Amino acid sequence: MEEKVLIQSAKSGDKRAFATLFQHNYPFLVKYLIKVTLNPDLSEELAQETMARCIEKIHLYQYKSKFSSWLISIATNLYIDQQRRKKREKSWQQEEENFRKLKWQMESRNEEWNDALSALAKLANDVRIPIILKHYYGYSYDEIGEMMKLSPGTIKSRVHNGIMAVRKELRLNDETERLER
Repeated sequence: MEEKVLIQSAKSGDKRAFATLFQHNYPFLVKYLIKVTLNPDLSEELAQETMARCIEKIHLYQYKSKFSSWLISIATNLYIDQQRRKKREKSWQQEEENFRKLKWQMESRNEEWNDALSALAKLANDVRIPIILKHYYGYSYDEIGEMMKLSPGTIKSRVHNGIMAVRKELRLNDETERLER
């Protein structure tokens, strides 16, 4: 069934239509959230919370963007809100542990983990998220700005500065490897 028809059916209370939308979008959403949060457990939790929020708010969806983009907006905002609430509680050691756990899980499943992801992991969320949305998913600065409730210029600046930081980190890694040889 076409996504627009599914959305209209879900808006009118069709649980099967919503289940189909859920099935089609949930894996994409989890993969996005893993890149953003660097924590598989939190990603699953946020994806479920996003879908619950979607059930509550589907009547607000206005077809201005793709449904998956709308879900990413909800998920991103949920994550940002959660980070704000937990900012004082979160410790650097816990983030490092989550990072190592994710890296180990991905490597043990023979999934791609590269230096670029390691460098991305060192960036703050407000920089990492726009880079992932721009360069992994191809969203425009305007779309990312809408999702994150920031101006496109701010997004462009964060992406630029974040990419420069990633490049610097990758150069440092290359120099370290050369020295170790």
